[in-house]
Amino acid sequence: MEIEIISEEENPMLHRSDVRFEIVHEEATPSRLSVRDSLAAKLNKDSDEVVVHELDTKFGMRKTAGYAKVYESPEFARDVEQEHMLERNKITDAEAEAEEA
Repeated sequence: MEIEIISEEENPMLHRSDVRFEIVHEEATPSRLSVRDSLAAKLNKDSDEVVVHELDTKFGMRKTAGYAKVYESPEFARDVEQEHMLERNKITDAEAEAEEA
């Protein structure tokens, strides 16, 4: 799976960058989590700081276009993002997990 960054816009008010990217893949469309991990590695970020919003694959094509938000820290992601997006990207609240344990 190859990831190419198409555009990256800084958004300092929300402590994040908005990233548009394109993936070339050999097999089926990659999962949201594998895309998130690969994108985080390419941008030298922790995977908890990346929230993948959109993956769009045209029928029969081996290219997927996507949109993600890359935060400065996981705390900013938890403060700004909606709950369902955090669940889709498996970004958990470390403090709540510590209280449950």
